[in-house]
Amino acid sequence: MTEQATEKSSIQVIERTSALFAALAELPSPASLKALAAHAGLHPSTAHRILASLASARLVERHEGGTYALGIRLLELGAVVKARLSIRDVARPLMERLHESIGEAVNLGVRDGDEIIYIERTSGGRALLRVVYLVGGRAPLHLTSLGKLFLAADSADAVLAYARRSGLPGKTPHSLTTQATLERELDWIRRHDLAFDNEEAEIGLRCVAAPIRDDEGHVIAGLSVSAPSERHDARWAAQVKSCAQAISQALGYRPPAPTRLA
Repeated sequence: MTEQATEKSSIQVIERTSALFAALAELPSPASLKALAAHAGLHPSTAHRILASLASARLVERHEGGTYALGIRLLELGAVVKARLSIRDVARPLMERLHESIGEAVNLGVRDGDEIIYIERTSGGRALLRVVYLVGGRAPLHLTSLGKLFLAADSADAVLAYARRSGLPGKTPHSLTTQATLERELDWIRRHDLAFDNEEAEIGLRCVAAPIRDDEGHVIAGLSVSAPSERHDARWAAQVKSCAQAISQALGYRPPAPTRLA
């Protein structure tokens, strides 16, 4: 066999193995060889040969009755990957792609107590307003689209405690400064998985944000686009949400399967 043919064969094995891993992850319970082969688009004999090798490496478990499931070794390897992941490293390429598409500043923020702190940013490349979300900058949770994402993920008691601690100070006439208005806003965010800052931190500045989740489904960061109000575009919301979902998936998050009605 020529070197080129050997390389092609090796790539095919990797592709088929990847297809089987995807099938094992997507099927809701341990699956039969027939089901896995069909889901991966492979001949049963090919799937059987690959699964046997994966089982010997503990990457796949073979159960009684001939069904297969993802193996415990993957959990061990996943823990190593998770420990080495940096959310900034994962998010940065996707943020830059979003920035190229929209042309405005893209921000990455995490929660630090009762504030949001900005840990990464792509420059908008245009004239900026007074409030510039530089890396290391902070703002109260209820005044920013990113901060509201974390409040929306909190329990009702935790939100009430935040409101009492902070006093919900405002910066503009549009700031949310009462418990009732904040609760209504958070309820909308929970239902749409999006948050907005409509000139609440500064007159003339608007932002849209979406949550980033880890492999356990917890909101660990937020992604936002900020721009002067006259340049804000409602169509950005879908792009921001899609980018945040891509970052979440890169961090191991898998959205729950839709509930099927009986």
